[in-house]
Formats: sequence, structure tokens, C-alpha cells
Amino acid sequence: MYMDDYKRWLEADLQDVDLATELHSISGDDEAIKERFAVALKFGTAGLRGTLGAGTNRMNIWVVRQATQGVADWVKTQGGTQTVAISYDSRLKGWNFARDAAGVLAANGINVRIYDELMPVPALSFATRYYKCNAGIMITASHNPAKYNGFKAYGPDGCQMTDDAAAVVYDSIQKTDVLTGAKYMSFAEGVEKGLIRFVGDDCKDALYEAIEARQVRPGLCKTAGLKLVYSPLNGTGLVPVTRVLKDMGITDITIVPEQEYPNGYFTTCPYPNPEIFEALQKGLELAKETGADLMLATDPDADRVGIAMKCPDGSYELVSGNEMGALLLDYICAGRIENGTMPKNPVACMSIVSTPLADKIADNYGVELRHVLTGFKWIGDQIAQLEAAGEVDRFIFGFEESYGYLAGPYVRDKDAIIGSMLICEMAAYYRSIGSSIKQRLEEIYAKYGRYLNKVDSFEFPGLSGMDKMAGIMSGLRENAPTEFAGRKVVKVTDYNKPEETGLPKSNVLLYTLEDGASVIVRPSGTEPKIKTYFTTLGKDLAEAQKEKDELAEACKPILS
Repeated sequence: MYMDDYKRWLEADLQDVDLATELHSISGDDEAIKERFAVALKFGTAGLRGTLGAGTNRMNIWVVRQATQGVADWVKTQGGTQTVAISYDSRLKGWNFARDAAGVLAANGINVRIYDELMPVPALSFATRYYKCNAGIMITASHNPAKYNGFKAYGPDGCQMTDDAAAVVYDSIQKTDVLTGAKYMSFAEGVEKGLIRFVGDDCKDALYEAIEARQVRPGLCKTAGLKLVYSPLNGTGLVPVTRVLKDMGITDITIVPEQEYPNGYFTTCPYPNPEIFEALQKGLELAKETGADLMLATDPDADRVGIAMKCPDGSYELVSGNEMGALLLDYICAGRIENGTMPKNPVACMSIVSTPLADKIADNYGVELRHVLTGFKWIGDQIAQLEAAGEVDRFIFGFEESYGYLAGPYVRDKDAIIGSMLICEMAAYYRSIGSSIKQRLEEIYAKYGRYLNKVDSFEFPGLSGMDKMAGIMSGLRENAPTEFAGRKVVKVTDYNKPEETGLPKSNVLLYTLEDGASVIVRPSGTEPKIKTYFTTLGKDLAEAQKEKDELAEACKPILS
């Protein structure tokens, strides 16, 4: 079967010389052909993500057209404006995929609003809402290595598509022949017919206004003298992040030169992820050179932001997503209470795998902290519920441990633009009172306890990887561990049982241990990985780290 598909692709006019060259180069290599054609990329709630290349198990214009036809079929059942917004980041083939998606939608009689330059995830979410679209498409593979690209689908609310809608789209994709099934007209024809239009400056400006309106202490940065090093990691953050920072008065910004401009090869960091040290290395060198207060990096689609903070001895320390979530929650609450801008009955949200330190901070400020499933659409869903009740102003902040933050209802996905703005404002504020982010973090730990949150990943590559992961998860359910590293399991929470958790079904297991520590096991929704999340609490970092190491060691035989 896969050999027939290979031959069919080989004989087709693929309109992409790279695909044709690749197909000829694997002639006679059964394993390489099988790997590309034996399966198709599956369309899940995050859309598609895969390695660039030829075949049904790769990201290419044909797979993108097929997926877009699925989205178009769904949109045509929805009424409304019959409009879809499109954006793309700096990844290889990104503009080609965005343009071809627009061509498929236009051929289906659907209106398109596409950005005329690469723009991040929050801009796509905003445009989807601004133009009252039925859906949005973001061409990105987030922080994956350069050989990947992807296709994220959004609903009319600006959140990533719901499971129900994604299932309908996937059903339609399966009925669409990958090479001949999608309707298509050229981008030029779509523009000529008035079906494809660019996103206007009014929409772009409205996004910046919405973000800047969420400053906690407006005007503070103009006089604080904050010194910043920033890296867009060769992605989409450069224009929006520097614009917002300059608007609020931060002008001493040194951009990491090798990572300033869009470059889908990500030559300076094989994994353009602000969570990892290698991605921030160039920025850290520059920070030490310039004596910056802060080093900031956004990932290619600018929905995550990571930082390194300056310590009293002049060194720089990376801040985890959990620590930054706790710091921002604390800063927003204290600042809004001080300024009298805190809403009545304020609500914050975080994912179930994020730090319990945030619960302590929320309690301290009288904020309701809602726990949601992993995936920022669940935070978006909470905002939507508040909006439906006419109480959207109650939402003050949402975060995930994986460096995603949002402090307003103007978009429904994580936003590194507002994340960057608030982190810089917070750093400027602490600088202005003779303190620092580092000092404030130590004060938070001294007050609430020394929490440590760490994530480990186990990879399962190849065609059998997903089956192995499924086998491990079912094994854990059938034979639940009674202890980890000699610490008794006192409670098992299975998020596959909504009747017990009160949340939608999710393939996540939480083990609460007798000493208050916890272990969470969760397969990634977008990569062949099982992630383990450890939370420990010690009298100091060394004690918390020791327990984490012991728990991680105990997990290895279970997850190998």
C-alpha cells in the first residue's frame, strides 16, 4: 500500500522541487519509503506537526492543502462570516504553507485575512477574534528543531480548536485525497477575486493597544533605567516585542545580533526553545558583556518567553516557567491592589502540572486560582466562561509551567508579547525600589516554602513510539505504583475519569505522596514523549533537589 502511494507521488507534479528530489533520492530504500508513506500525520487538537519532507507522514504543501480542506469543510457548516485568519512564523516553508492554505480556503469560497509579514500566535488569535472569523490557522512548529513545521487550527473564540471540531476536521481530511482532493486557486487569483485580503494596520494597532492597556504600573519604565538584552530566537518576536517595550519607555534594548532576524534554520540554537540553556547562551554572553538587568528570549512563534535574571554577584540565573508564573502572579496582585485596579472576585488560572506555590500566593491575595488541563485553550475556556457571564474583567492572569503567560482576555492563547512587557515592567519596578527579581523570588520562597518543580522527558521515536507510550500508560493504570523511592502513594488522581476530577477527560496520572510531594505522568500531545512532572518541597533547594532526583530515578524503570 505505502509503495503504491510512493509511486503515485513520484509520478505527480508536486510543484516543489525539494519534494521531487527527496522522492528520487529514496528510491529502493524500503524503510525510508515506509517511514514517509505507511501512516499519515494525525490531525489532533493542536493540528498537525511533523518533519518537513515528502509523503503523508511529513509536512509539505499537499498535506497542508488536505488539512486546510478539512478546515474549510467544517467552516462551511458554521454560518457566520465565513472567514479564516492566517499567520505564519519564520520556519522553513512557512510562507508557502500559509499561501497554499489561503488558496484552498479561497477556492472553497471562504474569505481569508492573512498577515503580510510573519506574526506570532497571539496576533493570529487576536485577528481571529477581531475579524469575527470562524477559524484561524497558524503555520508553526512552536519551539521544535528546524526540520519541523506545523499547522495549528483555532476556533472562532481565538482558542485552539476544540476536540469536537478537530474530530470533524480530521474526519473530513481522511475523506480528502492528499494529492487531488483539496480545492485550490492561486494566491494571486484569490487576491484578485477579493477573497484573500491582508490583515489591516487597524487590527495590528488594536492588538498593541490591548496589550499595553494591561500594564500594572503605567509610566514606571520611562524612568527606571532598565537595561535589557533580548533575543527573538530568529522568530516572530522582534517587531511586536520591541514595539511594546519602546511604547512603555524601555529603550536600552540590545538585540542578540545572530538571533535578531527571521531564520528558519535556527543556526545558533538547534532547539529554539527559551526553556533550555543552549537557546539563551548567546544572549547570556551579551548580558554579561553589557551588564544587563535582564536577558529575555521568545520562541519562534512568540507564545513563550524565557528569562535569565541578574544575581547580586553579577552572574545570571535562568528562571523556570513555574517561578515566573509565581513571580508575575505576585507582582500583578500586589500592584493592582496598590493601584486600586484589582477587580472584585479576581480569577487566575494555571495548568494542573504547574506549581502549588501559585496556590499559596493566590490565597494570600484573595484570588481564586482555577486549575485546568494542560493546553492553554483550557485557560481560554475559563476566560470564555467569565465572558459569557459578563464578568470577563475578573480574569487577571493565566500561566503554564512551560513558559506560557496571559494577562488579559484580548487573546485566548499564551502571549510572549504581554509576557515580555510584564516581566520587564516587574524588573523595572523592583529595580526602582532597590530590589530585583532574584531578591523578590527569594522573599517568596522564604514566605511560602522552597518548592521545586522539574520536568523530565522520555522519548519514544519511530513508528512504534506511540504504541509503546500507550502501553506504558495502560500499565500504570492496571498496576498502580504504591510508592516512589520509598515514599508511599497516598492518592492517585486519574484525569481520564472526569467524574472524579470535574475536568474534561485527559490522559494524565497524578500521584500524591505521603510527604506532600507529587509525581505527574503525561504523554505529550504533540511529540512522541512521556513527560514526568515532579513537585518537591524542602527546607532549602538542596533538600528539594535531592528528593526530586530520587523520585526521578524511581520513575526510570517504569517509563523505559
